[in-house]
Amino acid sequence: MTSAPSPAACPDAIVVGGGIGGLGAAFALARQGLRVRVLERAPEFGEVGAGLQIAPNCTRILAEYGLLEEARSLGVVPEHMVMRDALDSRELTRLDLRDLERRYGFPYLVIHRSDLHGILLRACGRAGVELLTDRTVTGYENTAEGALVRLADGTAQQAPLVVAADGLHSVARAQLVGDDVVSSTYVAYRAAVPMEAVRGNDVAERDVTVHVGPRCHFVQYALRGGEMFNQVAVFQSPKALAGRADWGTPDELDAAFAATGDTVRKGIPLMWRDRWWQMLDRDPVDTWVHGRVVLLGDAAHPPLQYMAQGAIMAIEDGWVLAGHYARQAGAADGARPDWDAALAAYQAVRVEHCRRVQTTARAWGELWHLDGERRLRRNAVLRARDTYDYSFTDWVYGPTALTPQEEPPMFTPVPLSSVPAEPDVPAAAGGV
Repeated sequence: MTSAPSPAACPDAIVVGGGIGGLGAAFALARQGLRVRVLERAPEFGEVGAGLQIAPNCTRILAEYGLLEEARSLGVVPEHMVMRDALDSRELTRLDLRDLERRYGFPYLVIHRSDLHGILLRACGRAGVELLTDRTVTGYENTAEGALVRLADGTAQQAPLVVAADGLHSVARAQLVGDDVVSSTYVAYRAAVPMEAVRGNDVAERDVTVHVGPRCHFVQYALRGGEMFNQVAVFQSPKALAGRADWGTPDELDAAFAATGDTVRKGIPLMWRDRWWQMLDRDPVDTWVHGRVVLLGDAAHPPLQYMAQGAIMAIEDGWVLAGHYARQAGAADGARPDWDAALAAYQAVRVEHCRRVQTTARAWGELWHLDGERRLRRNAVLRARDTYDYSFTDWVYGPTALTPQEEPPMFTPVPLSSVPAEPDVPAAAGGV
């Protein structure tokens, strides 16, 4: 028997999901003076994973929240982002991240996922957010005064606004949209190890390094002030291509990187083998607002990881949603703010931006994993890029848009057919 919610206990907003996106949204709304309740299904708040890259479009928001210095103290501000060919180890292109900070006004930061989550959790606590665990939401309904959520224990809770930040496998997404996740057939293995474990592997401790190869790539960077080293190994699973359900298993990992250069091959034995992440996303959808239930973060726009913008987009979502609430509250002149107008404005700008990131991430993944002549053409395109050419980052690393008019134009792709393929270098040469 489902019990009715108690009107006296109703907050101004309920956020379903206590991950980075949910906590970011809860804190952003609490900063506007709203009473916010977070419902997390796990027994305690926490994050599973390893490193995150936080670009200037997010560190800008963390600075506004008063959280950037704490994030900087727990993370690392790398000097460069370097892309190398995973087979011959040669450099393809780089970003000077110190110059990038000068251009955009805020740093490019790498941080352990649990550290960023902890920063947001503590911020929510200081802001008075009600943080509840062991609350599994099973359904959503709109009401005359807002929306309610139904929980597995038979109870219900309601508020003028319900934010569904319940991740890739969102209950709200299943109920309100009804689409399926999309398999990329790629899988990610991660590891965060003491720096001493990799010092003999010719790693670049002060850079973010991305080794791109045929049907695989390998990412490396330092964490926690240089005490730890983060590695991510991604490859296409032959079992997935064969339609098997148990794809991406550890027996496929070593074979996927057998032809890569020394630095990558030395890193593979350090990868965690007891867990892995199948790389899934969803096709973009145009409607995130369903009455007073709004999708946010991976529930709205789960990307593949190639743009390193998933957690960032979720934090941006909360900032934009709170910003439009603030605009409506300012215009209300003491009356009840127009949540419907705020939600419409949020959807009007975020859907298109996140669609761009999702589709670009898919295309970027294809580019990274090319083989044969197309790999050599890609290498030629990347080597021709000037280190200080920001035409490929301005559209995403600049200030987060609050309106469609503020959204910058997309970059112009360079067709691979427009350049000749460069000569191949045998992997054994190991040139740098």
